[in-house]
Amino acid sequence: QTERERERGKRLSCPAICSIEGAGCREKMAFSKGYRIYHKLDPPPSPYSVVVETRNREDCLLFESGAVAVLSSAEKEAIKNMYTKLLDAYGLLGVLRLNLGDNMLHYLVLVTGCMSVGKIQDSEVFRVTSTEFISLQNEPSDEERISEVRKVLNSGSFYFAWSSSGVSLDLSLNAHRRMQDHTTDNRFFWNQSLHLHLKHYDVNCDDWVLRLMCGGVEIRTIYAAHKQAKACLISRLSCERAGTRFNVRGTNDDGQVANFVETEQVIFLDDCVSSFIQIRGSIPLFWEQPGLQVGSHRVRMSRGFEANAPAFDRHYRTLKKLYGKQTIINLLGVKEGEHMLSKAFQSHLKACDHAADVPMVNFDYHQQVKGGKTDRLVTVLKPKLEKFLDECDFFYCDSSAVKRCQTGTIRTNCLDCLDRTNSVQAFFGLEMLSKQLNILGLAEKQQMVTRFQEVFRSMWSMCGDSISKIYAGTGALEGKAKGGKLKDGARSVTRTIQNNFFDSSKQEAIDILLLGNTLNSDLADKARALLTTSTLHASPRVLHGMCENYHKFTKPKRIRVCVGTWNVNGGKQFRSIAFKNQTLNDWLLDAPTKDNVQEFQDKENRPVDIFAIGFEEMVELNAGNIHHQSEAVGS
Repeated sequence: QTERERERGKRLSCPAICSIEGAGCREKMAFSKGYRIYHKLDPPPSPYSVVVETRNREDCLLFESGAVAVLSSAEKEAIKNMYTKLLDAYGLLGVLRLNLGDNMLHYLVLVTGCMSVGKIQDSEVFRVTSTEFISLQNEPSDEERISEVRKVLNSGSFYFAWSSSGVSLDLSLNAHRRMQDHTTDNRFFWNQSLHLHLKHYDVNCDDWVLRLMCGGVEIRTIYAAHKQAKACLISRLSCERAGTRFNVRGTNDDGQVANFVETEQVIFLDDCVSSFIQIRGSIPLFWEQPGLQVGSHRVRMSRGFEANAPAFDRHYRTLKKLYGKQTIINLLGVKEGEHMLSKAFQSHLKACDHAADVPMVNFDYHQQVKGGKTDRLVTVLKPKLEKFLDECDFFYCDSSAVKRCQTGTIRTNCLDCLDRTNSVQAFFGLEMLSKQLNILGLAEKQQMVTRFQEVFRSMWSMCGDSISKIYAGTGALEGKAKGGKLKDGARSVTRTIQNNFFDSSKQEAIDILLLGNTLNSDLADKARALLTTSTLHASPRVLHGMCENYHKFTKPKRIRVCVGTWNVNGGKQFRSIAFKNQTLNDWLLDAPTKDNVQEFQDKENRPVDIFAIGFEEMVELNAGNIHHQSEAVGS
């Protein structure tokens, strides 16, 4: 395949190709289906077993009776004639573990179809288009859930890198982090749980298993005289709070937010690399959009002000640690629930420890950028961020050393962190592009600068579509007049249907991919209560042992529980002025101090930890409701 064909993402279906390079006739192997999977179908009681071999290794993997072993070349040759070929694959993603009652099912997950999106340095980047799940018990008894996971993996949102040298680019790492260390960033490592079964049996996953990144990757080759520059836009979607639009909103207790995306605008030229990073993510509060959503934006806060504060603080501490200084661009408007959510966001920022060093710029995108006219981005928004961008700079290194570092990022959000966010991030990306080109010596001719701007503008649009398809089910809405409105209307209708009726099964599939299905039991409930999120990936046997020995790593704490009952509609029958406006809030907070029990009258006035309230008379006890209830019981 030529470079141009790769850039267009031509489907790979050809066998291995050798291209001769240079006078030394050095051969280079192109990517092909280098994995062969064999199985042995002996009648019971002999166990079903599967062998995986790859073209560039002498040894092989043996899967049998729930275990995994690495066989040497001699051991492989001794048993190979007992096996028959099952299929060929481009790569191995790992082993998916599912619970089915008391049994644990294991599925070998393989990449059987992929498309090249381009080349970065010595590695080629591929988009996964087709996967195959092979039951390691030869009993595909949970096909429904498997088909949903397969649908997610085959959606065109997952990428991996491959190099003929054996050491491929880690797509989870941005250019700066790659220079600092070579440890995979687990936030963007989507098939981490599929590696665990192999790691449990001491298999070196780097030798056998691919790493998947979810998001969008766009690569273009631009020729500058005799040099060849690679223009890339990589959007990395975090798997820490992954999910679909109305199923996953806001933050969790660890400060991890929905639809968190790190987008890197990077240019490679010879041994030089220039990179600029922006981030986006849902508003870091506990909020949701319940019920059927048809063109509306009903928003409900699911926790009070004080209960939101710890997660809010954790979120910004983590961002500062990972990216340096932060500035927030809040694009929420004044319609429906957006205004309430925006005010809550601003209130929490003012009240937290980060208020002094994390400025927020409020920019009502719908009001300021009507009909796709972006001049207000230049006249209103840009002046507010110009100083911060100059201070934070961008990353640049050459063959000798790191010359410049990016010391902070802009964190942009709207409601979904899709359409409006993408438009603003594209604007600032193109603003920074001229500086990146200048340091690479590519800004001398205006024609060259214009070419890069056109390419990156197109790539920002395509990456925006990719993120939108994952989270909302359609491409991004453009907000343009005339032709764009028709396309936006069609996409809005598709989103409404997708979000309300199909996203629950997609959400379950994402959860299974990231956590496996081992957490659907009493053991899972105990593990969630006692252990940290990161330990939930451990095998059921390990989780059981940790839960049994919880007293060794937990400390008991004495807490106060306030228990009471509240008659919801009882107050409506009172004629008394004293009780007419009685509120649940006052009663709850005053109860401990008004109680005559001595231990509640301590000087510290320690607050109640847990309120347990039983509600009575949820429906008013009038004649009509009592009659209606009697009829319902009778029928």
